[in-house]
Amino acid sequence: MKLKISFAFFILLLFSSFLFINNSCKKDKEDLIPYAVVDFYINTNSTQYVELHSVGGWVNVTGGVRGLIIYRKSIDEFMVYERNCTYQPSNSCARVSVDNTNLMAVDSCCGSKFLLTDGSVIQAPAKYPLKQYRTTFDGTTLHVYN
Repeated sequence: MKLKISFAFFILLLFSSFLFINNSCKKDKEDLIPYAVVDFYINTNSTQYVELHSVGGWVNVTGGVRGLIIYRKSIDEFMVYERNCTYQPSNSCARVSVDNTNLMAVDSCCGSKFLLTDGSVIQAPAKYPLKQYRTTFDGTTLHVYN
C-alpha cells in the first residue's frame, strides 16, 4: 500500500510540474502589428523630400500598415518607422505622428511617446519600440525594405 501512495504522489507531482512548465513557457498574447511588405527607393535630393536634406528632418510616406516616418538621423543614416503604435496596434486610432519638437513620435490616442533617433519608448503605456524597417543609403538614393 505504501508503494501505491508513493507512485500516485509521483504521478501527481509529475503532472503538476508539466502544467507549471507548460504555462510558464507560453508567450504573452499581445496584439501584434501585422506584417506588410516594404520595398521602395527614394531620391533624397528630390524636392519632394526637401525635409530630408538636413539632419533631424523627417517625412511621412505611404507604406507599411499605417504609413511610415523617414527620419534623417545623421548625414548618412536614416531611420524608418511604422506609424502604427505598438500599444494596442489594432485599435483604429493607434497611429503616431511627429510632434512639434521633431524629436518624438506621439500617439494622441493612448499617449505613448517614442524617440525618433532609435524608436524607443519614452512614455508608456507602450512597452515596445516602434517597428523599424531596414535602409541602405548610397549618398543619394535611400532604399527602404524589410
